[in-house]
Amino acid sequence: MTASTKTAKLELNGKTVDLPVKAGTIGPDVIDIGALYKETKSFTFDPGFTSTAACESQITYIDGDEGILLHRGYPIEQLAEHGDFLETCYLLLYGELPNAAQRRKFDHNITYHTMVHEQMALLFRGFRRDAHPMAVMVAVVGAMSAFYHDSTDINDPRQREVASHRMIAKLPTIAAMAYKYHIGQPFVYPQNNLSYAANFLRMCFAVPCEDYVVNPILARAMDRIFILHADHEQNASTSTVRLAGSSGANPFACISAGIACLWGPAHGGANEAALKMLTEIGRPENIPSFIEKVKDKNSNVRLMGFGHRVYKNYDPRAKIMQQTAHEVLHELGVDNDPLLQVAHDLEKVALSDDYFISRKLYPNVDFYSGIILRAMGFPTSMFTVLFALARTVGWISQWKEMIEEPNQRIGRPRQLYTGPARRDYVAMTKRT
Repeated sequence: MTASTKTAKLELNGKTVDLPVKAGTIGPDVIDIGALYKETKSFTFDPGFTSTAACESQITYIDGDEGILLHRGYPIEQLAEHGDFLETCYLLLYGELPNAAQRRKFDHNITYHTMVHEQMALLFRGFRRDAHPMAVMVAVVGAMSAFYHDSTDINDPRQREVASHRMIAKLPTIAAMAYKYHIGQPFVYPQNNLSYAANFLRMCFAVPCEDYVVNPILARAMDRIFILHADHEQNASTSTVRLAGSSGANPFACISAGIACLWGPAHGGANEAALKMLTEIGRPENIPSFIEKVKDKNSNVRLMGFGHRVYKNYDPRAKIMQQTAHEVLHELGVDNDPLLQVAHDLEKVALSDDYFISRKLYPNVDFYSGIILRAMGFPTSMFTVLFALARTVGWISQWKEMIEEPNQRIGRPRQLYTGPARRDYVAMTKRT
């Protein structure tokens, strides 16, 4: 943040208050209202915090109007094309891309933390077979604090780092265990000679009775999906992690809170909703009638996978995901997948129709990711789990940044109270 000489003037009840204006590296200025209540005895009202900067951060920058997503200044397109997920993890955590020695050490730390405590397997057996994998994830990640007592002291930098590495390393193992339990297959242990994404795919799809060879095209696609979901600024789940962390809660509890928030269909379930929409359309020739229903205000039919709360332009992640979808389907020999054809044709219609253009309904990252995950063999119940796995590094980086902020305080939003004014208790005999 840079110093600014600008101020904003607020006039209220005949009193003028000067509010400092702060400037970031890039992006809009922010008006500092920290002293507003002291000066005016008034709060601001901003449901959903859509016009409020709740923190100062150096991690991720989004320009929704221009379709820009930067991690520590690096465009997401470059990270997805030239790097891999663990390199992106290092960048988010430490602020710079690693040199060769740093990369080897970080890879080793993550790889040799992938196993979970053997007694954690007992946790899974406590769930019903039909338990949703996200319910399992919330519980098991939260329970990590009961197994790893040596990394819960948030005031110890070394313990914070160990906890961070543990979660990046163990979330794929826990996610794979949730999947295996869900489908009734035995757990598969991690293998240290595989890459992060390849190891995850093996833990999900290998079985003890035969050898499993990871397809490098699918492993690269999985790695790219992880990169594209690694962090996305101050979204609902990230804000949840920060708010939970502001109370001094241990890091495992904070990430569990983030997973719970991500479970909401308005946040982490968008790719599942987009896949369901494409399935309901079924064939390209059904697109015109579907589009008419979308335009009909009385139909309650929505175009899923298009538009974004932040992006008012083409989501930069969607272009990468589209290319990845073609690579995966070609590798698996399902280039003629009707869902992909529906997605491709629907995208062309939406990008050329004034109705959607005027509303800035461009494809987002969820539009193609569901197709990819389905082609790989994941059920829709696992889609949000994979999102949580990838987003864990973003949550941890945001949590770490918040903990290390010298002026960090517990989160305490205010409210506009609209309930009854003060009134006196009425005895039961006098109530009507």
